[in-house]
Amino acid sequence: MTNDFMGPPWQMDWVRSARADRDAYPEHVRDLIDAIRAELVTVKDPYFRGIDNLPDLPEGCWVEPGRSTVPDGANVCYFDRGRGWLRYVFVRRSADPQITVEEVFWQ
Repeated sequence: MTNDFMGPPWQMDWVRSARADRDAYPEHVRDLIDAIRAELVTVKDPYFRGIDNLPDLPEGCWVEPGRSTVPDGANVCYFDRGRGWLRYVFVRRSADPQITVEEVFWQ
């Protein structure tokens, strides 16, 4: 067995309420969330550590830790110039690492 960590593309799962919220938004917001999803599942480290690991998020989007004291915890991806956010956690399991979206909000 090697110590190599599985790489992208990552699996993404949604908390049921987050998926329902995403599906209820207007089409242009859903398209923006889908673009963010595409970047999160293909970037080498979904927490974006290091200059070579920055994703090509859509314009008006940025990611930061939910709590600066817990950088491996939940992260928040703000989108639509801060009008909405997507809170996610990256679970580093050796067999099946995945991103779990816990909350989606847009106003």
